[in-house]
Amino acid sequence: MPTLAAALVLLAACAPKEGAPAADSTAAAAPVQPAKVSTAEGFSTPESVIWDAQQQVWFVTNINGGPSAKDGNGFISRLKADGTVDSLHFIVGGINGVTLNGPKGTALQGDTLWVADIDALRGFNRLTGAPVATLEFGAQAKFLNDVVVSHDGTIYLTDTGIIIGADGITHPGPDRIFAVKGREVSVAAEGDWLGRPNGIAMDHMNNRFVVVPFGGGALLGWKPGEAKVDTIGIGPGSQDGVEIIGDGLYVTSWADSTLFLVGDRSNTKVATGVNSPADIGVDPARAWWPFRCSRRTRWSSGR
Repeated sequence: MPTLAAALVLLAACAPKEGAPAADSTAAAAPVQPAKVSTAEGFSTPESVIWDAQQQVWFVTNINGGPSAKDGNGFISRLKADGTVDSLHFIVGGINGVTLNGPKGTALQGDTLWVADIDALRGFNRLTGAPVATLEFGAQAKFLNDVVVSHDGTIYLTDTGIIIGADGITHPGPDRIFAVKGREVSVAAEGDWLGRPNGIAMDHMNNRFVVVPFGGGALLGWKPGEAKVDTIGIGPGSQDGVEIIGDGLYVTSWADSTLFLVGDRSNTKVATGVNSPADIGVDPARAWWPFRCSRRTRWSSGR
């Protein structure tokens, strides 16, 4: 989502494990409160973080400028498993044939790290950082935001439908979700009901996607090709990142600066006082939770 601050916050909560009993849906069971462990510096408007289990590293996208600016100076950092910086400028716009403007959401597919970059989907070799693919969306995309890969290999991207410039944030729309199969781009969903879609995650348990809007409070359960959409929870508004662990749905919100666990009738705040929390990444083996916020990286653990 639009980010005017610069940071990455990494949190760990006692997340539900696969096969574990569901949390109390009336008020999601309170996880252990996180505590700060360490801090890293050097990012520039980081937006998204993703865990690479094969290499045991984190990838962090850095917008490094205006979120809608095609300035060519975006970059991607690589962190070690403990959160220390391994390569601050692992992939850099303008170097080694790389184009990166305002990189945001990410997804891994095989050896490819997919990155949403304003109006393009870019692929990089996750081992070397070399560019391997670019798919330009052109005028049909305004603000590609988050990325997810479905079970059949289709890549889905949210388009928040906004532009961030010198005059602030405008919303020309439309709000969309794109689907990418091979080199073919199509509109999988479109309409104001998406509420300026931001984060998207695959809900394997329910065979659907969870979409969280920045422009509304309703958290959406969506299946491609279906006209009906389910409201699966209500957030405080200005939602950004979303992750699913077992049957636990975790979302970040700019509205109240929190990471929260969704319940049927109320939500549980896992972390508070986090300035502009953005996309979330998870190491499920250790339940480490990263998400972007102010000017540095904080590591916290519920253990």
